[in-house]
Amino acid sequence: MLRIAGLASNRGRNLRHIADAAPGGAGLSVVLSNHDDAPVLDAAAERGVPTESVEREEGESRESHERRVLDALDGYQFDLVCLDGYMRVLTNEFLDAAPTTLNVHPSLLPVFPGNDAHEQVLESGVRTTGCTVHVVTEEVDAGPIVTQEAVPVFEDDDEASLKERVLYDAEFAAYPRAVRLFAEDRVTVDSESGRVSVEGDEGGDLPSRRVVSERRGDTLRYGENPHQDAAVYVDDACEEANVVSAPQLNEGAKALSYNNYNDADGALDLVKEFEEPAAAVIKHTNPAGCATAETLSEAYERALSTDPMSAFGGIVALNRECDAETAELVVDSFKEVVVAPGYTDDALSVLTEKKNLRVLDVGELGDISERFTEKPIVGGRLVQERDLWSPTVDDLEVVTEREPTDEQLETMLFAWKVLKHVKSNGILFADGTETVGVGMGQVSRVDAVRLAAMKADEHAEGKSAEGAVMASDAFFPFPDGIEEAAKAGIDAVIQPGGSVNDDDVVAAADEHDMVMVFTGRRCFRHD
Repeated sequence: MLRIAGLASNRGRNLRHIADAAPGGAGLSVVLSNHDDAPVLDAAAERGVPTESVEREEGESRESHERRVLDALDGYQFDLVCLDGYMRVLTNEFLDAAPTTLNVHPSLLPVFPGNDAHEQVLESGVRTTGCTVHVVTEEVDAGPIVTQEAVPVFEDDDEASLKERVLYDAEFAAYPRAVRLFAEDRVTVDSESGRVSVEGDEGGDLPSRRVVSERRGDTLRYGENPHQDAAVYVDDACEEANVVSAPQLNEGAKALSYNNYNDADGALDLVKEFEEPAAAVIKHTNPAGCATAETLSEAYERALSTDPMSAFGGIVALNRECDAETAELVVDSFKEVVVAPGYTDDALSVLTEKKNLRVLDVGELGDISERFTEKPIVGGRLVQERDLWSPTVDDLEVVTEREPTDEQLETMLFAWKVLKHVKSNGILFADGTETVGVGMGQVSRVDAVRLAAMKADEHAEGKSAEGAVMASDAFFPFPDGIEEAAKAGIDAVIQPGGSVNDDDVVAAADEHDMVMVFTGRRCFRHD
């Protein structure tokens, strides 16, 4: 365990935070102050950390005081010294006698050194500041930099607001990070070059450090629920067609809500899967229906007919310029938002007659350029590659006695592309290149099959699960899912495979004279 000697003159909030966070398992061996009444001493004692106080006597030299500080620390074992508002300039005598000593400065050094960093920042007019954790040298605020953390400077900031944000948003992130790096023995301090190197501090697609810079595009009426505040932030570097930067063409309609943005993003992401004219209707980030066809209007009609009841109040996404015929179908029932790469004048005339149907023009769809997606969670965020893989015919392994027809293969590939956008556990029934029934978000895969069958039987208009293809986003752990699919009339199955019970599942498919193929990959979507 890395042991720390902490030196502070006042409250020592960073030391208290480090003591509570124990980054990399590090802990405080002792806290020392040069003031007997420093609040940090009581805070340390409350945490069970030994304390020492060494005040500088009137007329005492720096060197004499530092020797007494070193004497006071002599009875403790420590591997690192961390300063936190320790209002003394240390000499080389102290620094040579002590282990590596760190300090945190409230600016992005080398700019704005000294005790009035926040005042300097505000006077300069810069729009970004932050903090710097550095190795202490006798030259103040000039030692080798270990890590930094940036924070924005706002127009209405004063010294108090800036100081508070730098502390909590920057120092509380950077100082524990630096301690963790030392605890993991990843830091090398080169005294000759005056540089710090950190093992494993690499870039690449998933870099060891990230700085996110986004601007607030708008405040939203509310979040997922009316009691939650919300805003949308814009990544100005994104070149891929997206709903965040898409202009809203119908002036006077209410602005998009948090849920509208979320659903519209999911709908657009789905229709990007297809080269052919495609339409999707999304409700609560799940496809209520999706289809491709020779014309956009036909694709939309087929998508809507999968589950018109669930599609009520949904989001429509199209991957072609919206024409008047498609627009007439869209406004025939209540929808919240329509997203497309352009609209004809006649289509706009139709769509804008609906007062609160938000019409978004995302421009030319173009290529997929954003490789990663992320989800904030309490304490951090998850980052992963987007699932851009879909199987080809050559990727499919036929595992049943019965071989698929060309038409079934086409449907399987279509179904997989849509299934990727269904929340897990996900099951999708398809016929041709249109959805028939969707079973989403179930904790049991067999329940997802039952739900898809119910949707196809009770909600789909002019469709049936009889003779359809079933797609599953993960393997079937037992044959019961196949048994339920057979009851619904499913004729073919595409699934990842990989269960210890694959043989039993394939045997059940053979018993019901089904086709089954494995993709070798799953397509879970949990959020």
